[in-house]
Amino acid sequence: MSEDDSPKKELAAVRGTRDILPGEVEKWQALERLARTTFELYGFRELRAPVFEATELFEKGSGQTSDVVTKEMYTFTDKGGRSLTLRPEYTPSVVRAIIEHRLDLEGAPMRYYFMGPMFRYDKPQKGRFRQFHQIDIEVFGEKDAAVDAEIIEMAHALLGRLGVRDTETLINSVGCRVCRPAYSAALRKAAGLRKAELCADCQRKAETNPLRIFDCKVEGCQEVARSFPSIQDYLCEECREHFARLRASLDVLKIAYRVEPRLVRGLDYYTKTTFEIVTSRLGAQNAILGGGRYDDMMKDFGGPDICGTGFAMGMERVLSAAELPPPRHRVLYLAYLGEEAKRAGLELSRYFRSNGIECLVEYKDRGMKAHFARANKLGAAWVLIVGDDELESGRFGLKDMATGRQIQGPRECLLALLVES
Repeated sequence: MSEDDSPKKELAAVRGTRDILPGEVEKWQALERLARTTFELYGFRELRAPVFEATELFEKGSGQTSDVVTKEMYTFTDKGGRSLTLRPEYTPSVVRAIIEHRLDLEGAPMRYYFMGPMFRYDKPQKGRFRQFHQIDIEVFGEKDAAVDAEIIEMAHALLGRLGVRDTETLINSVGCRVCRPAYSAALRKAAGLRKAELCADCQRKAETNPLRIFDCKVEGCQEVARSFPSIQDYLCEECREHFARLRASLDVLKIAYRVEPRLVRGLDYYTKTTFEIVTSRLGAQNAILGGGRYDDMMKDFGGPDICGTGFAMGMERVLSAAELPPPRHRVLYLAYLGEEAKRAGLELSRYFRSNGIECLVEYKDRGMKAHFARANKLGAAWVLIVGDDELESGRFGLKDMATGRQIQGPRECLLALLVES
């Protein structure tokens, strides 16, 4: 068999990735537009960092014992022998950018947002991809627990605009470097007593980082974890006061919440506040966004001693729960007859587009009946008729495809009608 005769492998997207096609992408654009509008009302500005970074950035930021680092990172060696990683999350990149560009010295509020792809090697399943997309917000240099409450309120404002219903807000405090060691020791002891009941992964976590057991999705491990001590009993005075101020601020903002003492999030850098917003509309994978505070992260990266807090929202997941109105496309279809009309159509389409009207010209010779059939199939709102008579008189026919109403007039008058409709 020659090479030309051999079966050809069908080209397809890599497993764990997907195309976002016209018809769906409009929902993504609506989400991005609403997110930008909402965040900027709260003083946030966009910050775009590279899609890959030095591997040690994520190892240091996400934590050596986190599942992200131990199992899920896309890491490669480039031609210069450097270890690089496609970003699995965004916070370490923002911290690096602040330190590198000394954004802390500019005096402006350090409130940033980002939207874009992340990469984690995980088992692909419904709603979970290896290239997925996140909306990420970060606040640095603001210690007050009211800031934590404000970004939770901002998340609720965005979800409301997206039509996400049936949500519940979960909050917790994971303590700090003062009080967490005693809690970790208590967890390690409790896990050791029931180690045989844990999965192999959680048996490892029991030794390295027992808080990670709370992240396990195995029902048996979840049942064991429910018997572990509560971190609320181990908080130092500072963490206890911060959590009390968070709850008081949420009450002021009229945000209902439930304290979930086993909510630890999946990354090692969190301190004090952690939170999630979940919805009953997503089944088992019910978390729609999550975040918290990371007061030591900037200092640990060699930067100034500046606290941070923020959240990340999975775009695929939030869109699966959102109720967005269908996109409103008001297309003007230009139907022409003959070469002279085609040339005039080029100029007319330029005129209407320059005045904000979406105009479609298909450069195929068709009869007028075929033009109208094509416009109807494409869902055009109007059809502009250009033929010899129209060119001679300078008055063009405009048909409203929804009502069947047809009028004639010069292009300026027709433009005024289109803008008003």
